[in-house]
Amino acid sequence: MHTKATPTHCPYCALQCGMGLATGPGGKVEVVERPAFPVNGGALCGKGRTAPAVLSSRVRLTEPLIRSHATGRLEPATWEEAVARVAEGLSRTRTEHGAGAIGVFGGGGLTNEKAYALGKFARVALGTSQIDYNGRFCMSSAAAAGQRAFGLDRGLPFPLDDIPRTGCVILVGSNLAETMPPALRYLTELKANGGKLIVVDPRRTRTAEQADLHLAPRPGTDLALALGLLHLVVAEGRTDEAFIEARTSGWQEARAAAMAHWPEYVERISGVPVPQLRDAMRMFCDAEAGMVLTARGPEQQSKGTDTVGAWINLCLATGNAGRPLAGYGCLTGQGNGQGGREHGQKADQLPGYRKLTDPAARAHVAGVWGVDPDSLPGPGRSAYELLDALGGDIKALLLMGSNPVVSAPRASHVEERLRSLDFLAVADVVLSETAQLADVVLPVTQWAEETGTVTNLEGRVLLRRQAVSAPDGVRSDLDVLHGLAAHLGHEKGFPTDPEEVFEELRRASAGGVADYSGISYARLREGNGEGVFWPCPAREGGEGGADGGSGVGGEHPGTPRLFLERFATGDGRARFVAVAHRGAAEEPDAEYPVLLTTGRVLAQYQSGAQTRRVDELNSASPGPFVELHPRLAARLAVAEGEPVTVVSRRGRAVAPARITSAIRSDTVFMPFHWPGEGRANSLTNPALDPVSRMPEFKVCAVRLERA
Repeated sequence: MHTKATPTHCPYCALQCGMGLATGPGGKVEVVERPAFPVNGGALCGKGRTAPAVLSSRVRLTEPLIRSHATGRLEPATWEEAVARVAEGLSRTRTEHGAGAIGVFGGGGLTNEKAYALGKFARVALGTSQIDYNGRFCMSSAAAAGQRAFGLDRGLPFPLDDIPRTGCVILVGSNLAETMPPALRYLTELKANGGKLIVVDPRRTRTAEQADLHLAPRPGTDLALALGLLHLVVAEGRTDEAFIEARTSGWQEARAAAMAHWPEYVERISGVPVPQLRDAMRMFCDAEAGMVLTARGPEQQSKGTDTVGAWINLCLATGNAGRPLAGYGCLTGQGNGQGGREHGQKADQLPGYRKLTDPAARAHVAGVWGVDPDSLPGPGRSAYELLDALGGDIKALLLMGSNPVVSAPRASHVEERLRSLDFLAVADVVLSETAQLADVVLPVTQWAEETGTVTNLEGRVLLRRQAVSAPDGVRSDLDVLHGLAAHLGHEKGFPTDPEEVFEELRRASAGGVADYSGISYARLREGNGEGVFWPCPAREGGEGGADGGSGVGGEHPGTPRLFLERFATGDGRARFVAVAHRGAAEEPDAEYPVLLTTGRVLAQYQSGAQTRRVDELNSASPGPFVELHPRLAARLAVAEGEPVTVVSRRGRAVAPARITSAIRSDTVFMPFHWPGEGRANSLTNPALDPVSRMPEFKVCAVRLERA
């Protein structure tokens, strides 16, 4: 006999697929399909189907751990002891070195409530500016480019349901078939409707196999490719002059920059033949409407903001923006990567996507928090810069929901920096590789054990409901922050009830770019279960949504489609930005002649801290590998499955060879889910984009050796 299924959402990627959870015989938690939820229509990938496995006390933390001064080992402790130890460590650091010596590092999987509370805790209870989160490693370049062009960043400015109805999609640096399998149906439906699919990827992935045209550029040359396509658009007279005149600015400068990237020049840079460039341009321009969707491929580069900006320029020049079934969008990666950066755990932002440097924004949020605006610290370091400063300017770190020992670039260095701290506290569901280094580990609730909101890649705010009770000895992140704040002299202001936190978040976001003030738990509970798209301001004269309505009676209905009437800039026009190709921060040379690019595989997720604890997923993807072309394997005299050593200027990794002609012969690929000797991020380059501060995960120079 099963209990009635509780409607909720998958804990992994930014699709936030709808699912139900029911308790079956023996208390086993089982996943039930939710066919009515529009994003996935009931479909789930293997990670979603097996997500309840991580609820097991066999694989997750169930009691606090404190590092013994006597043995040096992590040993069980009471919650009172653990919270007191963390508070003492943070207080001592602040007293001896100042508030800025305390760092806070959050995660893109935290709910909106937890992200909001963490940002408030850092700035109010600790008084530190040194807070950022691992979402900086996700779509920060796309966010920066979107803000620069449109005045607003939301992953997709339209619902996923619009994708099958457009005429052509250019998918840049995304392998949806493995990273977001339920979303592949949108591309399948696109083709069934007669639309065209162009995939840009140096590997012929399962997604690229679906394409009408696959462009395989050399890693790090996506910017040149986009500029070459825009050059051809201009040269063949395919620009939408009426749209450019009526709704954009900056075209002449962007046009001049693109015209310096003639097709033969782009072919030499990227390796994409000129005939393919012409085919791609014509396929895109021949469609009545088109979309460009980017993911980590073009974004995780030291020029990621300009690269995304070049693809946005292509959309603007062809009139594929600000109208139905057209536009630029980013496929957000982490579960709450969108909402996680909107409400204050990012170094430069306050809730509502407000800028920390804006006096009016500071005054508004300070008023909600009941503090002096002048008491709020200014912007701090970005994620990698914060991690790099550990043990130097930053003496203590509170880390929630992230595993940078595996996920950060130049990971060996980051691990050394974590070890050099005077004090490290980690709140997590499992004993991750980072938690193993901590002085105190706090076991916290996870998706099915708590209620909270998340915002998916469409900007759809969703309510994830508690479906099961957490094990004894586990508390929520909100409980952790409440207890720490009380120890630090802030008895009030950090509630443990997520709905109470969300009510405060609504007020803090009101009037901001990401305005949630018209959304409430009541509205999300009593609506159709499809969520509400932000921006959703409160109705005039009230706290819209507080009465639990569903977009009627004066309530704002939410905004599924942005920019249809105007862009979010001061003058309502989208801005072209003139950009030019430049090389990667580290190009191949005689010592390191091969390019490394990294990514994900179907059965694992991010740093693997959770998925590596699921037997079914480990059977499907048991460990790291090095994907290389047969010609490169022949030069090394390496056979399938034999160990290969990959060496960069930052470190080395060893993994079995996977030989395939689906990758360029000048490039190798490694997935980044594993620690130890197969850790891909031991190799990656932390060179940062000057605008987004995104590290260059996607391209660095390496050499290969037989292991």
